[in-house]
Amino acid sequence: MRVLIIGAGILGASAAYHLARKGVDVEIVDEEHQGKATLAGAGIVSPWATAVEQPDWYGLYATGARYYAELISGLTALGETNVGYGKVGALVVAEEKGTLDEAEARIHRRIKNAPEAGDVRRISPAEARELFPPLREGMEAVYIPGGARVDARLLSAAMVRAAVAMGAKARNDHVTLQLDDGRAVCIDSNGARIEADEIIVTAGAWAAQILNPLGLSHPVAPQKGQIVHLRLPGVATGKWPCLLPMSSHYMLAFDDSRVVIGATRENGAGFDYRVTAAGEHEVLSAGLALAPGLASATHIETRIGFRPASRDIKPILGRVPGIAGLTVGNGLGAAGLTIGPFAGKCLAELVADGAAPVALDAFAPEGRA
Repeated sequence: MRVLIIGAGILGASAAYHLARKGVDVEIVDEEHQGKATLAGAGIVSPWATAVEQPDWYGLYATGARYYAELISGLTALGETNVGYGKVGALVVAEEKGTLDEAEARIHRRIKNAPEAGDVRRISPAEARELFPPLREGMEAVYIPGGARVDARLLSAAMVRAAVAMGAKARNDHVTLQLDDGRAVCIDSNGARIEADEIIVTAGAWAAQILNPLGLSHPVAPQKGQIVHLRLPGVATGKWPCLLPMSSHYMLAFDDSRVVIGATRENGAGFDYRVTAAGEHEVLSAGLALAPGLASATHIETRIGFRPASRDIKPILGRVPGIAGLTVGNGLGAAGLTIGPFAGKCLAELVADGAAPVALDAFAPEGRA
């Protein structure tokens, strides 16, 4: 079997890695779009506090977090150690005590089936600031030791390298799809057909453009995110936990004295690559209100990413009805860096073995209109 993967973000890279592990002949074609969600995103792997209760979606979200231990172990065994992953813990905070109480109850209910979350406990404002020094005084927190952060650029690159080391091919190109007697076929930028028995489209916010020539109205649009990167010169930030306020913003730190504050969620902005005054103000205001100790930090950059957002919160994963040889993985949205690696494994097993490790019926893509 020969499988072509279009798009090498977190999802496509994972699918390639897992197919290569099975000995499948894999080719990865990726176009280096600016604004890829994977390249811009700084991920927090800590699903247990989310207020979203949709059972299918939350089940995939929680399984994605659990799968990271196996993923990192497998990559390490292949010599991939620069994967950008660290289990540093997570602090859940809230402006209102009642909101934090609700979050704590929700977390404890969920971790009964999630030992990987660790010994979750309520901690005092002083303990919270000891773990995350810039935090505003007087904020209690729920501490989740099993929370982790991931640099998606590093992790995706590591999975692609591992796949290539196991025999996969990878190249950068602009490709198009067309139908040939009811089957999806791929044409490269020189007009040549790329031979494949199966095609997996994991092209993120650009997938609709690729799938449209097949008569598919793909229900995913770019959701723009502006993400601010700061540096605290000389400060050892590498062990700081992720910060999860009960809002759409978040904070995490990396080893190079870097602190990341994210992010806007801009629907309807299209592929607008600009850092805007309003976006910068929103993110910095939210970040400094929560962690005023970052006021003297150096602004390094603001990254722009386009999350592939579906019409509802659910991902789109599975074979496309009515088109032979075509599988789609998309719509992971803001949960992409938690769900992506496991979802890639699901797609790999679906294509190679005929069945995913979990049921994907709830995430099935639509067929042709």
